[in-house]
Amino acid sequence: MDLQQRLDGLIEVARELGIDVRTEPLGGESGGLCALKGRTVLFIDSSADLETRYEKTAAALAGLRELDERYLRPEIREDLDRFRSARQS
Repeated sequence: MDLQQRLDGLIEVARELGIDVRTEPLGGESGGLCALKGRTVLFIDSSADLETRYEKTAAALAGLRELDERYLRPEIREDLDRFRSARQS
């Protein structure tokens, strides 16, 4: 599974959870979750390279416990677990 497929998988599951996904030029190093007018929005920085977009998206979604109840490809699950561990350190 390549990095684009992993990112697409994260975006798909975010949408399934009711999260609005917006791709915007944010300067190349941004992105993440925020509450906007009562909705949860995932911003993906279209100015960033693929690796940064994936890392920022995975880090943002890693804290969502709703993902524990969803099937995710093993590669994606491992990445989310890595980001969860980093948060706890």
